[in-house]
Amino acid sequence: MSNQRKRNFQIEAFKHRVVMDPKYADKTWKILEHAIHEIYNHNASGLSFEELYRNAYNMVLHKFGEKLYSGLVATMTGHLKDIAKSVEAAHGASFLEELNRKWNDHNKALQMIRDILMYMDRTYIPSNQKTPVHELGLNLWRENVIYSSQIRTRLLNTLLELVQSERTSEVVDRGIMRNITKMLMDLGPSVYGQEFENHFLQVSAEFYRVESQKFIECCDCGEYLKKAERRLNEEMDRVSHYLDPRTEKKITDVVEKEMIENHMLILIHMENSGLVHMLSDDKYEDLGRMYNLFRRVTDGLLKIREVMTSHIRESGKQLVTDPERLKDPVEFVQRLLDEKDKYDKIINMPFNTDKSFQNALNSSFEYFINLNPRSPEFISLFVDDKLRKGLKGVSEDDVEVTLDKVMMLFRYLQEKDVFEKYYKQHLAKRLLSGKTVSDDAERSLIIKLKTECGYQFTSKLEGMFTDMKTSQDTMQGFYTSHPELGDGPTLTVQVLTTGSWPTQSSITCNLPAEMSVLCEKFRSYYLGTHTGRRLTWQTNMGTADLKATFGKGQKHELNVSTYQMCVLMLFNNADRLGYKEIEQATEIPAPDLKRCLQSLALVKGRNVLRKEPMSKDVGEGDGFFVNDKFSSKLYKVKIGTVVAQKESEPEKQETRQRVEEDRKPQIEAAIVRIMKSRKQLDHNNLIAEVTKQLQSRFLANPTEVKKRIESLIERDFLERDDGDRKLYRYLA
Repeated sequence: MSNQRKRNFQIEAFKHRVVMDPKYADKTWKILEHAIHEIYNHNASGLSFEELYRNAYNMVLHKFGEKLYSGLVATMTGHLKDIAKSVEAAHGASFLEELNRKWNDHNKALQMIRDILMYMDRTYIPSNQKTPVHELGLNLWRENVIYSSQIRTRLLNTLLELVQSERTSEVVDRGIMRNITKMLMDLGPSVYGQEFENHFLQVSAEFYRVESQKFIECCDCGEYLKKAERRLNEEMDRVSHYLDPRTEKKITDVVEKEMIENHMLILIHMENSGLVHMLSDDKYEDLGRMYNLFRRVTDGLLKIREVMTSHIRESGKQLVTDPERLKDPVEFVQRLLDEKDKYDKIINMPFNTDKSFQNALNSSFEYFINLNPRSPEFISLFVDDKLRKGLKGVSEDDVEVTLDKVMMLFRYLQEKDVFEKYYKQHLAKRLLSGKTVSDDAERSLIIKLKTECGYQFTSKLEGMFTDMKTSQDTMQGFYTSHPELGDGPTLTVQVLTTGSWPTQSSITCNLPAEMSVLCEKFRSYYLGTHTGRRLTWQTNMGTADLKATFGKGQKHELNVSTYQMCVLMLFNNADRLGYKEIEQATEIPAPDLKRCLQSLALVKGRNVLRKEPMSKDVGEGDGFFVNDKFSSKLYKVKIGTVVAQKESEPEKQETRQRVEEDRKPQIEAAIVRIMKSRKQLDHNNLIAEVTKQLQSRFLANPTEVKKRIESLIERDFLERDDGDRKLYRYLA
């Protein structure tokens, strides 16, 4: 057996390179080129896209990608040039229609071509940094069709003419407009901007510049604002139908600038129709339109706010300084409330509850209400009127609304302590005369004042209510301990705590003998049950009910003041009395006695006395006698006292003096609190701190603060620095 060696061969790798013949590549490209022509000519139904894809795949695979790509560019360019000629040849309205139709055809063709050349798109194009097929198709359309010298300007002008036609109320084909602008957007943001948007904005600016000037010359403010609003809405509608959404901000800026911003001051100050006219005549719709348009431009609302503030301050100043209006405090305050309601409604409705406008309104009211130093007194008189009779029969909710409105005016007052003084006086009279319409309403207002200003502000007011309740219990105890008094005159005493009630000077008055006996019995009873107390009669604050019989036996029950009772009881023992005799018998102070006699003798329908000689005023030489011919349909007749509703000048000065005196300890307390905390402080900062601390009650006068500082230095609470006389130190 011969030895034979075995050889084993193993194939590790085998590379088989097949090279496409250039002629075959040309042939393959011709097939693809023909297919592209057929696609553009709408004859693609007979094509095999699978076969075409394979041919394109092979060309790329065999390194003929460049031939395929450059051939595509050349073929598409040729077709697009033919398309451009077709579009150029279109006339009139068919121009945009033809352009839109060809654009749609090109997009469909581009989609099919991209599908055939998908392999080239994925491999050859990225590796050779070429433009992808779809983007290439858009670029070629832009360069060969849109940038065609015969199409570019014509397209822009046609689009702008259609917009202009629509602005002049002509109907245009929004569908074709939307398609064309969408085409420009698809070609890239820069194309839409350069070929249409920039020109559109320029032309629009000029259009609205001319139109706004025409409107300003022929329209009033309200009409102009309607036209501006309509134009703004039209432009936003136009954008929503056929422009790029990003164009909205740009075109609305143009309209706002040309129609609003450039004419703001003219519109606001337009005679007989501008902002002041709208405010005065409650033109809510026009005001709302102005607010909504002006808020869109720089400083628009600021201008409205400035003019509104100036108008409110000026009209408010006239209101509070008009001598005629000052004659009736209730009407004066009602006008303030009406003005506040008016502007609240404007701010809440047309001005959309804008906080900046609300703040401007508040500062304006605070400004002019405090121009009248009698505003605190008048507001208190208004409350007095409402709580005496004005709220009778009104629902609880409406009472609260009225009280809330009063509190709103109260917040504007800088001198809240002056209001407190008057309010205390008026409340005292209501409580003592039993003339308040509702204890609940009275207490509700006190709660509101406490919430606003704190316990200290209302503690004495609450004490007044406590006294009234305690007095009822006291009178029950008095009559229980004196059952023998049941048949004679009835005495009702209200014991008022000194300090809680308004300061009253103790005025002596000679009471009728019957009443003096009763008063002495009550004094003995009260002091016997309350040790360490002292009673002082305030006869000027009392009332009485008298049963009177006139000529022919006519009987009436007269409701009179204590002074009037003292005078009338004298005529039980005399037919005629002179002024001096009455004065001597009663010892009523002269001013009060004259008012008392005026009420009894000179008020028609209430003149239970007659006077000689007849005149409007009471003189010291006058004589008085009972009016036997007095008659009234009512059995109960109230004889009021002739008294001014407002304070007289001396009373006003006295109230002001009391207020100033009450302020001194408050200012000193504030100074001590601040200095105790800060240890040392310069003059100006101390004044500022004191003013800030006290502003919830009153506006501190810097001169008075300086006097209080000097007083505290004299009493060794503070000292001046030796080196700096304007620097103060606290002394513990």
